[in-house]
Formats: sequence, C-alpha cells, structure tokens
Amino acid sequence: MKAVRIHRAGGPEVLELDDIELPPLAADQVRIKHTAIGVNFIDTYHRSGLYTLPMPAGIGSEAAGVVEAVGSDVHSHKVGDRVAYCMVRGSYAESANISAWQAVKLPPGISDETAAAAMLKGLTARYLLKATFPVKPGMSIVFHSAAGGVGLIASQWAKHLGVNVIGTVGSDDKIALAKENGCAHVINYRKEEWVKRVRELTGGAGVPVVYDSVGKDTFMGSFDCLAVRGMLVYFGNSSGAVPPFEPLILSGKGSLYLTRPTLASYARNAAELQETSDDLFAAIASGAVKIAVNQRFKLSDVRKCHEALHSRETTGATVLLP
Repeated sequence: MKAVRIHRAGGPEVLELDDIELPPLAADQVRIKHTAIGVNFIDTYHRSGLYTLPMPAGIGSEAAGVVEAVGSDVHSHKVGDRVAYCMVRGSYAESANISAWQAVKLPPGISDETAAAAMLKGLTARYLLKATFPVKPGMSIVFHSAAGGVGLIASQWAKHLGVNVIGTVGSDDKIALAKENGCAHVINYRKEEWVKRVRELTGGAGVPVVYDSVGKDTFMGSFDCLAVRGMLVYFGNSSGAVPPFEPLILSGKGSLYLTRPTLASYARNAAELQETSDDLFAAIASGAVKIAVNQRFKLSDVRKCHEALHSRETTGATVLLP
C-alpha cells in the first residue's frame, strides 16, 4: 500500500510516498481501510523535528474508514464497520492497523470526512472546554487561533454553552469566519494591541482562562489577559516553541495557573475515549458544532498540503483523500 513517510526531519520536501506492507494483525487490532485522513498542525511538528521520531517514520494522527479485518481477540468490531480514530501516528496512508479500543464506531449521521476532520480537533475542543478548564454560562474566555481547526469547533461549542468568546486571529481575512463560528469579539493579534483590547472588553478584570495554541508569539501576552488566579491553557506551538521563563511570573501576575495538556491524558482508555467521542458526535448531530472541511488534497499531494498549512491561509479543517 501507499504510505507517507519521512526519512529525515525538514520541510514539506521530506514527505515521501512510499510503498510499504502492513504487518500481520495482532490479536487485539483491527485493520482500517482509510476513506479520509485528518491533517493537523502536530503533523508538521513531527515532520520538522520539533517532536523527534525514529526514522523512517510515518506521520498523521487521525483518519476514518471501514474495518476490513479484525484480530482473533476482537469482539467489539466487525468487518464493514465505519470507524474513526485519532492519536495513532501513521494515518497518512491507505490503511492502518490499530488497537480495537481506539477505533470509535461512527453514528449514521456523521460522514467519513467529518469524522476524519473532527476527531483530533473536536476531542481536543471537548477536553479543553469541559475538562481542563470547565467553562460556565456567562463566562468570558480568550481563544487564540479562533479561525483554526480547533478554534472554529471550540468557539461554536463555547457559544452553545453560553460563553462569551473573545477570539484572536492572525489576519483580517479570518475575522468574519471567526465571528460566524461563535466569537462575540475577534482581534487580529498581529495588528492590534490585543492584550489591551481584552482588558477593555472585560472592564479591566481579564478573563479566567486563555486557550493558547499559538505559543511563542502570544504566550507572555496571554498571561496579561488573565484575571487573578486565572489559567493559561497552553496546548500548541504554531508560531514556535515557548522559551524558558521564570515561574515567579505566575505569582507576580496574580497567582496564575499554567497547564500544558494533551488529548492522550484525557482519553486514556476505551471508556474515556467513548465518552468524549459521544459528546462530540452529539454536539455535531445537534447542529451546535458544524465541521467545515475547507481544504481537500489527494494523499499524493501531501507536500502541497503541508505548504498550505505553513502559509497560514488555511481555515477550518483539511483532509487528505487516499
């Protein structure tokens, strides 16, 4: 089968479409023939070497498809089931072997493209808003990269939960999109004094939580947006890794909290994954959350896909089609 692999870290040019053979199924695995593959910014971290991998390596963390074989100990799935998964590296491929507990069955109303585009980003939005810092009706929050994949889902979901979302974006052409997807206010952090604006919008008090996946460009300013005892939820590095800082900053700015969460810590087993997925699928089915697949690339055009990601011109979700 065809699978995208990297043999060294670097830019989009290191992505190769190789011919490989999957190993025999383990007793607790299922084999999935992919119909749609999700694309996420973490894929660029693996490719670039920010997150190091043993070489050669497959990349990609989510996909949807059809079960085409099951291991001898698997009774939860059968051939022909529509499923999706995330948090399993190597999804940029025509098929994959994964542990059966990680394959979530898809409800009839959820398309394969929607599932592939929504799993990692949607489950991330869910744990951020409902577990890492549970938001409440009437609360104001700051969500960076509000027009990105996670941001669009989280902003819609937060609005549905009665939250006032102050979103930030990196260009003016993303402002309307962020507003259309749940943000009450949108700030271009590259052009405006965004910290000052957040303080103005909150009557000087600041917000109880900032969700930050931008990293280096926004990290220190995010602290300055927080109310006393507020929490900075730092969950990505799209502008680069955050340099070391002095922990006393947290006390000086109001006894602040900082966390660096990952989805793997909030979906550690089948029960947690199923609960989180069911909540996401219900939100999509209700219409509270709409998944916008705005870019589609063939698997063979994976380099063009990553170039588009780095251009910061993509919005919503991107999928690869085998």
